[in-house]
Amino acid sequence: MSWAAVLVASASCYLLKLTGMSIPARWLEDERVQRLAAALPVALLAALIGLQTWTSGHHLVIDARTGGVAVAAVAVLLRAPFIVVVALAALTAALLRLV
Repeated sequence: MSWAAVLVASASCYLLKLTGMSIPARWLEDERVQRLAAALPVALLAALIGLQTWTSGHHLVIDARTGGVAVAAVAVLLRAPFIVVVALAALTAALLRLV
């Protein structure tokens, strides 16, 4: 990676932050914007989980991680505590890798 790319990325991040700070306060007080802002981290996390679980490079991969995510999804639907969800997912993935 060249220094030019690092500088362009840094400047882009700064300009994006500056843009966010210059949004009028009345826009941020709108109910739709607040709902979107509350839902956005969940959507981004779900996308990150999907990418990390089912891709390797540029290829789709179905392996033990898929079983772990499936068990975690069921545990969330059953309203298990977060630590239990993580433990069950990790245990499932480990057991599937053993097989």
